[in-house]
Amino acid sequence: MAGRSRNARPRKRRWSRRVTETSNALTLEQRVFAQKDPHRIALSLKRSADRSRRRKSSSFRSAMSMLNFYVNRAGRKLPVRQRARLERAKVELREVYGRSPRKRRSE
Repeated sequence: MAGRSRNARPRKRRWSRRVTETSNALTLEQRVFAQKDPHRIALSLKRSADRSRRRKSSSFRSAMSMLNFYVNRAGRKLPVRQRARLERAKVELREVYGRSPRKRRSE
């Protein structure tokens, strides 16, 4: 603890950042989730998933998994607009892969 006061908090470890950068699912392009256009986010994820040789499942599942991981890890800190953009990117990703839209749950 040399150089730190007794009340200083230890630096937080960003395990979710490390997972995003070094995941076995796929290698992401820089700042993919910061893009403004949901379609471009979906295309970038598709490119990354298709190129990746480290993924363990289909490219669609890997891309969707990484998108869900990012949304879930950001939690409450994710601005409403960005969350909506990423939710739209999920729809776009399904369209890019030719998957049918997700059915809504009945209440």
